[in-house]
Amino acid sequence: FSSGTTHIARAIALATWRGSTTVVGGGDTTSALRKAEVLISEISHVSTGGGASLEYLGGNKLPGIAILNDKTD
Repeated sequence: FSSGTTHIARAIALATWRGSTTVVGGGDTTSALRKAEVLISEISHVSTGGGASLEYLGGNKLPGIAILNDKTD
């Protein structure tokens, strides 16, 4: 498990270096990046809000985001 996680973390960092926009989410994921010796700065966007990230990607409304959207309308 650890070896695969390390390879994936490094592949994501490489994709960022090559110009891709990369996004990772979750506290466990950020811990895995550290263990793989991948710097947070090597990823385009890192969120510690794993559950909230999944909700957002799933198309669900998040109260904090919804209020910001209302303010711009």
